[in-house]
Amino acid sequence: MSDDVFRALADPTRRTILDELAERDGQTLFEICARLLTKHGLSLSRQGVSQHLGLLEAAGLVETRRDGRYKFHHLNTGPLEHLTDRWLAPASPAGTASGPAPEPPGESP
Repeated sequence: MSDDVFRALADPTRRTILDELAERDGQTLFEICARLLTKHGLSLSRQGVSQHLGLLEAAGLVETRRDGRYKFHHLNTGPLEHLTDRWLAPASPAGTASGPAPEPPGESP
């Protein structure tokens, strides 16, 4: 699962798509293509953006919902949270007490 997430995040276009979904969740393919062109100057075909979305969906970073003829794309931060929990969670070795550090010997009043 992590390999898929890293592969998906390795491409700058896919990161831009995720930025757009973070800014405005629940967009259709047409809306994403329009925002990539107008905001970022990325002129990609619908098929190209669809392939990027497919890879993001396979990595679990994008979820889709169908409503009639439209397919809405939603950002899923679950896989990213798993990664941050893995490496950025505060590590506290067992048996260490929190609080001020003890004074060195011979310096106490």
